[in-house]
Amino acid sequence: MDQMLIAAQALATGLVASWLTLGVRDNILHPSVNETYTAEVMEMSRMRAEYPEAFAHVAHRAVTNRRQQHLAFRIVVAAELVATLVLWAGVIGLGMALFGFGSAETGRSIALAGAMLFTAVWGGFLVVGNHFCYWFCHEGAQNTHYQMTLWGVGTMIFLAL
Repeated sequence: MDQMLIAAQALATGLVASWLTLGVRDNILHPSVNETYTAEVMEMSRMRAEYPEAFAHVAHRAVTNRRQQHLAFRIVVAAELVATLVLWAGVIGLGMALFGFGSAETGRSIALAGAMLFTAVWGGFLVVGNHFCYWFCHEGAQNTHYQMTLWGVGTMIFLAL
């Protein structure tokens, strides 16, 4: 049973790592795809256009400086990259433990750190998105961030078994 648990934890961590790897790849190779929406949230442009009365109360939160928007996006991509690397290190550690070349606890600890970073990225989007009132016009993004946060929390719980 111990080997099956390690295998399942490696698979769960590998799926999270794979998903984030694809996102990081696209954010590096095609940054405009996501950076545009990150800037739009920070500018609160949809809220300004669709809910001008509500926007008037929180307009001071908008960040319209393109340099600051680019910097914020780069910080996010760097955090995603770090999380991805730690997740893959956890998968490798769990794989080594599965075949008797390492400690399961070490593999789990590394994978748990990666899952924690993954969760922090998506939880961070929820917090920062809340600051920019993105629930007004970016509900799809907010829903994705909730789902990814829950996936990370679930993975952390599974790794803590």
